[in-house]
Amino acid sequence: MINKKVERSDKALFELNGKPSWGLAFPQAMQHVLAMLVGNITPPILIAQLLGLPESDKIILMQAAMLIGGITTLIQLFPVFGFGMGLPNVMGVAFAYMPILSAIGLSYGIKAIFGAQLVGAFASIFIGMFIGKLRKFFPPIVSGTVVLSIGLSLYTTAINYMAGGNANADDFGKTQYWIVALVVLAVTLACSLFGKGYIKVSGMLIGIGVGYVIALFMGDISFDNVVSSSWLALPRFMKWGIEFHPSAIISMILMYIVQAVQTIGDVSSTTIGAFNREATDKELGGAIKGQGICGMLGACMGGLPTDPYSQNVGLIVTTKVIAKRVFTIVGVIMIAAGLCPKFGALMTTIPYPVLGGATVTVFAAITMSGIQLISQQPLNYRNKMIVGIALALGVGISTVTKSLQFLPVDVQNIIGKSPIVLAFAIAFVLNIIVPEDNSVEED
Repeated sequence: MINKKVERSDKALFELNGKPSWGLAFPQAMQHVLAMLVGNITPPILIAQLLGLPESDKIILMQAAMLIGGITTLIQLFPVFGFGMGLPNVMGVAFAYMPILSAIGLSYGIKAIFGAQLVGAFASIFIGMFIGKLRKFFPPIVSGTVVLSIGLSLYTTAINYMAGGNANADDFGKTQYWIVALVVLAVTLACSLFGKGYIKVSGMLIGIGVGYVIALFMGDISFDNVVSSSWLALPRFMKWGIEFHPSAIISMILMYIVQAVQTIGDVSSTTIGAFNREATDKELGGAIKGQGICGMLGACMGGLPTDPYSQNVGLIVTTKVIAKRVFTIVGVIMIAAGLCPKFGALMTTIPYPVLGGATVTVFAAITMSGIQLISQQPLNYRNKMIVGIALALGVGISTVTKSLQFLPVDVQNIIGKSPIVLAFAIAFVLNIIVPEDNSVEED
């Protein structure tokens, strides 16, 4: 009798509305939390360092990242008035937004980031409402070009952190930093390429753990902020305030459009891999609207834009564990971590070379995802030119920003700070005006 109960509980892990025992569900949930943890805390750390924010602000940003990630995960799982898809997925702060967030922050400050996010997230809700009609305008050749440009634009961030994090510091590029970063990279790759099960999906976390221990022995870590931080703190609404700048808003809206395309891919991967069916327009629209409403909430409490985490999508597809109870636990754990300043303070002790060694693998994966998307369509002359011209102008102009010095400042801020917006605009327009050609170019 007991064996039958255990068997039923075990099967419940693989049913959307199944009710596995808490003992079975908790380890599965922790696996997802560990898989997404580093990806969720790193963007706020990078933004805070880039903008020169104090440690206390960095901790608040990280708390908000965990909190908004948990809230978004639960809203996606349990839709409210059509906001959310009703499917399991782990949501967290998106690396893809980093180039745009960095450009806005450096131009106008953190207030402008949240102002642009508030408007962009509102626009995302409308995208979700009409996604069925809009999908045709974002084929893989367009979305892949944008994802590829995102990956390429993030490499300088990874190298900067591998070398110490501050290019103006006297010890930037110190051999010690490179040793730590490369050890983290090697461990991360070894786990991801040769590991199995938990080891494979947690490669980045294990790599950071090894690098952290090495840095600890080198004396590079201080726990003063951890000791002084409290155990519990409520979210700080409008801690930094908000500002609205047209160029920042336009850039963010375009980024939300791009991310909507990426979300379609992640949700589709989940339904095909775990449910053996295509995602419905209702599910796709709900997912995008869910991101939008949580993006608006995040803008008010310091939580950066979120998206589904591909590593967690991969974990869902691999394990086939889809029970809502498992992902409810994930969301609750994330929210609990977001309410604990000590957790945020502990995360800020991770040295920049350790973060750089780990995140370079994420940025590489984003780049290759873009290439994979592009390859879904025939690589004939038409498509190669769309991708090539979009990247040439997008990446080229963002590298030589002085080439735009006689254009209005708002135009410079929209297309000159990051390759993403211009690459997207060019690929989008060329894909519409250049006649379709599904032939395969012969060598």
